[in-house]
Amino acid sequence: MTMVRLHSSFRSLALSCVLAGLAFSPAVAARAESPAAPADTGAAHRQDVESWRKERSDGLRKDDGWLSLVGLFWLDEGENRFGSDPSARVVLPAGKVPANAGTLVRKGNAVTLRVAPGAKVTHQGKPVTEMALDTDAEGKPKVVEMGPVSFFVIQRGDRVGVRVRDKENPALTSFHGMDNFPIDSSWRFEARFEPYQPAKSIPIPNVLGQVSDMPAPGAVVFERDGRIYRLDAIDGGEGKLFLIFADQTSGKETYGAGRFLDTDAPRDGRVVVDFNKSYNPPCALTPYATCPLPPPQNRLALRVEAGEKTFAGGHH
Repeated sequence: MTMVRLHSSFRSLALSCVLAGLAFSPAVAARAESPAAPADTGAAHRQDVESWRKERSDGLRKDDGWLSLVGLFWLDEGENRFGSDPSARVVLPAGKVPANAGTLVRKGNAVTLRVAPGAKVTHQGKPVTEMALDTDAEGKPKVVEMGPVSFFVIQRGDRVGVRVRDKENPALTSFHGMDNFPIDSSWRFEARFEPYQPAKSIPIPNVLGQVSDMPAPGAVVFERDGRIYRLDAIDGGEGKLFLIFADQTSGKETYGAGRFLDTDAPRDGRVVVDFNKSYNPPCALTPYATCPLPPPQNRLALRVEAGEKTFAGGHH
């Protein structure tokens, strides 16, 4: 498949992703002094992780969370009909919107909404009949609503699509939380941060077969059972780090396409990496996401028995 270079942020990536049995290669580095952090263990560490899990679960229960997604439709150049008619280019939930609710006119990366007579479409609570819809590549996209249904425009390279949400989606209303490994403080590391001087970019693939060069400020290096492991970190904003990794539980106990992990900004050459807070990418929750995948160097020859397990309510 042709690999396309993207210029939009990887954090807005999303479509179905069913990958398992990733090839693993040891992530080795020079010897590093990075034992499991002795501080913040026991009850304090457990409370911290439990608080993080609650915040994560509460976020997934929101009306605009990943579990509310019910569709992703790529637009053609020119007019694209939207409504509940199955023959429309953008098919919205039946019984909640008119069969023909209007058209979305695409010209390159620009999209204009035109509402059909009689259809009730709002933006920020105000009725609209025609408006330009910014894509997520330009920042926060404009969201339009039709009762419990809403949609907005996304851009992935040269592809422009519409992502649809429904506040009444059964996947959202039936959500009861994530399944996790038991909290284990031995999976919390005070890792060494090795900055890249100068900072470099690394290729990050996504499930659409596209690749984006993402800024990598450095790598985190930690030790487990006498072996040294290394993960390239992506710029998470405000000095924080974002890790995309796979391990030897991927495709078994955990999601086949890997997991994500956020850290605070490194201090004095060290950064806390707590795998108890590793979490599933959106593609594990919905077929309407276009997630980034771990780069080859971030596939650990290690079973990371911490963090979120495969989502039982997932799409596969």
